[in-house]
Order: sequence, then structure tokens, then C-alpha cells
Amino acid sequence: MIDQSDSARCGTFVLAGIPNAGKSTLLNALVGDKLAIISRKPQSTRQSVVGIRTEGSTQLIFVDPPGLLEPRYLLQEAMQQLALEQLLSADAVIYLHPMPEGDPAPLETWLRNKAKMRAPVMTVLTKADLISRDRRRGGSAQYLAVSAVTGEGIDTLLAWCLAHAPRRPFRNAADDISNQPLRFFAAEFVREAAFEVLGDELPYAVAAEVEEFRESRKPVYIRVTLYVERESQKGMVIGSGGRTVKILGETARGKIETLLGSKVYLDLWVKVLPKWRTSPLALRQLGFPTPIGRNR
Repeated sequence: MIDQSDSARCGTFVLAGIPNAGKSTLLNALVGDKLAIISRKPQSTRQSVVGIRTEGSTQLIFVDPPGLLEPRYLLQEAMQQLALEQLLSADAVIYLHPMPEGDPAPLETWLRNKAKMRAPVMTVLTKADLISRDRRRGGSAQYLAVSAVTGEGIDTLLAWCLAHAPRRPFRNAADDISNQPLRFFAAEFVREAAFEVLGDELPYAVAAEVEEFRESRKPVYIRVTLYVERESQKGMVIGSGGRTVKILGETARGKIETLLGSKVYLDLWVKVLPKWRTSPLALRQLGFPTPIGRNR
């Protein structure tokens, strides 16, 4: 049920930070469920993941966009554009930086010529569990230390979010944990499996697109196409005798079944979409925004 009362509060909080700052892990901790994919490899988040937490008359909408970076190719330009657009539309921003890497650069560093951000900002140092308390000194004391692993600082961060949620009706039902479709998360968990199963560089050349999602079937039938950029990559993803793609599928299926709470038949196909990371047409097909001025 959606709370439309005068006492309702609802705010959108964007988690901003460099790649591997712990945004996805923190999103999952704030929502209390596994939504965002997690990898030790940076830049695993390509499209924004939305998580929702409702506390009484307040609804918190957390958005985990791609990490802030200096783009090197068209896909990264699209990711950066998406991240900046969400920063500028947020009710409040949670600016994350890994505590082991010292103090963060000002968030404004990433805005460049964009409109000045008016939303309140909470600067948070993540991965606090990696630094002992006796080593925490100097400038780090001015920021909130948080660990999604131990739970340190989570309650303080949630209290800040609750205090900064604007007075407005809920945008989602009180029991929702996201406003994104299940097929979105199915594709994301297939990509997460790719980061776990494949080598260091190959997952970055892999895109996942759900072609079919039949919840009415038992088990739930999901057909996903994995796109790579070259024929040689296709062979690596499939593996000898199909061994690699079978392991990838088993890994992804377990993640999807946990989310759905039901059995899944995951049907994976591997195709070549040449140079998709640098093709505006291919990026649009895969649901990415076309960077401004790059329509061809």
C-alpha cells in the first residue's frame, strides 16, 4: 500500500563514488536484501540499481549508479552521463570513498561544467572494517565511517537519510524493495556470474540481455543472451564443450533463484555484437543512454 498521508516522507538518495568504493555492497546493506551485483573488480555497475527501504511513514529510495570515472570509451561516457544526471536529480547524495584510500576529493570535482548541485551531501568512508580504530586519525575523523560488513555506521547513515527525506507521498508500495523489473535483476546476476567465472578482462566485454522471462512456467523460464565483441571472446565464454557457460549459468541461476524464491530454468545464449561498447546503436539496443553528441 502506498502512503499518501500528510505525514509521509519520501526521498531519493544517490550513492556516488569512484569505482569499487563499495556502493553496491552498501546499497544491499541499506535495503536489507541482495539487489546490486558485487565484484572485487571495479566498474561492475553499468546501469543504476534502485533499492527501497520503508520505515514507518518514511520511504527511502536508494540509487546505485555507475562509479565516477574518467571515460575512456563510449560505454563509459554513457555510464558517466547517467551517474551525473542522477546526482543532479537527487534529494540528497551519499558520497562514498574507501577509507583505506585516505580522504576523498571534493564531490564537485566530478561535476565539471554541470549545473551546481543543490542537494545536501553526506560524505561516507566505506570499508571501515579494513582499518583498525587506532589507525583512524587526521582528516578521516570529519567523515562518517561505515562498514557494510560489520554494520558500523549504518544506523547513523539511515538516521541522516530519514531526517533528509522530503515531506511527500510514497512513490512505491511500503513492502517494495525495488521499482525495477525482475528481468533487470536477472540480467544483472548473469553479469555478476560472468565477473566471478570469467577472467580479469573478459567480463568487461560481456553484456547480458533478457530475451524471454516467463514467470507462469514452473520452473520460471528465463532466456538470456550474452553479447561479446569478438568471435574469440565467444569461444572463451562458451568454453571447451560448453563447460564455461555451463558453470556461468549454474552460478547465475542460484543467485536468481534466491531473489525469486523459486526454481529457474536459465537458458543462456552467446552471440557476437561487434564493438558494442563503442557503438551508439548497440548501446541503445542494450538500454544505455546515448552520450550527448554521440548519436551515430
